[in-house]
Amino acid sequence: MIGTGAVPQMPPGSLKGLQLVVPDLPTARAELVARGVEVSEIQVLGQNPRPVPDPLDNVGFVFFTDPDGNAWAVQQISSRA
Repeated sequence: MIGTGAVPQMPPGSLKGLQLVVPDLPTARAELVARGVEVSEIQVLGQNPRPVPDPLDNVGFVFFTDPDGNAWAVQQISSRA
């Protein structure tokens, strides 16, 4: 949930693990970088080190922290079984 006063009892920076889902993670990451966000490289969750597959469907993530200190994850899901 995003909005002014949506969670009035939570101080800025206390939200962790917010997740967005996108169909194209490299494009989403590039847009965040272009807007000045310090965002991680694309990571593949699971066994590490692990090569970045193509497509990244369901396994590719990037992570960043917003100006309030809230922690976000962006995951690529481009198709569903």
